[in-house]
Amino acid sequence: MDKKPTWLLGLVGILLVVIVPIWALWPKPAQPQDDPWAHLPKHAPHVDHSAIIQGNFKTGQDVTKTCLQCHPNAAKDFMHTSHWTWNSTQAFNIPGHDQPIHLGKLHSFNNFCIGTQGNQRVCMKCHTGYGWTEEAPTDFNNPNNVDCLICHADPAKYGRGEYGNPAKGVDLLAAARSVRNPTRANCLTCHAYGGGGDNVKHGDISSALYHPSPDLDVHMGRYDMQCTDCHRTEHHLVKGKLINLNYTVNPKDQVQCTDCHSNAPHKDARLNAHVQSVACQACHVPETAEIIPTKTYWNWGSAGQDLPQNHFFYLKIKGDFKYTKNFIPSYAWFNGNESKRYIEGDPANIGGITYINKPAGSIDDPTAKIFPFKIMHTMQPYDKVYGYLLAPLTAGKDGFWSKFDWDLAFKLAEPHTGLKYSGQYGFTETVMYWPQTHMVKPKEKALQCADCHGPNGRLDWQALGYPGDPMEWGGRFDTNH
Repeated sequence: MDKKPTWLLGLVGILLVVIVPIWALWPKPAQPQDDPWAHLPKHAPHVDHSAIIQGNFKTGQDVTKTCLQCHPNAAKDFMHTSHWTWNSTQAFNIPGHDQPIHLGKLHSFNNFCIGTQGNQRVCMKCHTGYGWTEEAPTDFNNPNNVDCLICHADPAKYGRGEYGNPAKGVDLLAAARSVRNPTRANCLTCHAYGGGGDNVKHGDISSALYHPSPDLDVHMGRYDMQCTDCHRTEHHLVKGKLINLNYTVNPKDQVQCTDCHSNAPHKDARLNAHVQSVACQACHVPETAEIIPTKTYWNWGSAGQDLPQNHFFYLKIKGDFKYTKNFIPSYAWFNGNESKRYIEGDPANIGGITYINKPAGSIDDPTAKIFPFKIMHTMQPYDKVYGYLLAPLTAGKDGFWSKFDWDLAFKLAEPHTGLKYSGQYGFTETVMYWPQTHMVKPKEKALQCADCHGPNGRLDWQALGYPGDPMEWGGRFDTNH
């Protein structure tokens, strides 16, 4: 039998030694892209209710009773959601506290209108239920108190007034006949107006999203996507967790860009390499509040004075403010959870900054990414003796918005908040972080290399934990730097 020359085998071996490393290291095109449209949820077809709904409705509960005749489980499902409970679905182990704690709008502090406790007359305009009074909350176990119309009626035919009841003059029959799948208009009715005005709180959620241009939000403006396309809903449980009302968030419960998009969405492999450390929003939400400015500073300490009033500068009931248009976010490492959360009764950092919340993550956390935030600064009241933040009664009977008496407002709040008032108060600085994740720009409007890596780049690399620009010093996963 003929034997192959040994020199031929050697040649093959040499070629393999040379070619294999070249093949392995040769730049490769990005992986084939997923089709985002293939991952969008399928919405149930609309059923016109105009010829179905009959009745002479006197209250919102009357409408709900009619809805439940055909949708008997809808209220029961809805009553398990945080839209109804205004409480987190789980309790969190928060440092400094012996027992797990639920967070939610019913009792948590923020640094806008501070708290809902005792202020049901105004705050419950956006709670999804009826039956509120200043003396007691709604009956959370009564399915007839669920407001079906706030999410399903045409907002042009339905609105809510004091204590969350239908506004005066609303034709409840016309509203009930207008019900449909929720639209952006339904969601924005509440979410765009948190904190007392259009885009006051979030920065990236305003009335501009009712009919946005493609340059303002590519999903809603160019493709007319609805909120429920991303915030997918099953049995009335809406996917997505606001970190400000949760301490930790299970990734499966959060809306992710990768719900529709690939982990390697770019044609350029260099851009895909950024995905390990940079959130999609950092580049694709380069600014917010382009149409409606957002509040970035609030000083409660100046409230109550008879000064010239202007919604963007000073209101007697609230104090003085600063608003920002074309808002450029701040950037921090974020792994989806919080590192700090202020709980009612916690000591405030008098003379420094009290963090109502703060994102968790660092350069050493492989699950964290650089994320854009709106950072809200507020001077809000605290008790000089007990050392904790105070939540005044504002909208309630004889509250600050009617009497302009801080002492009275704090005394009236005691039975609602459970926090004793010593009779001595001051004002201290607090901070809240608000993720900027809406108002996603088309790729042509996304940040470019020089926006971050140029001499006047917007990122503070050293504050993020790098020795300098990672283009020069190397990235955090680069073993060669």
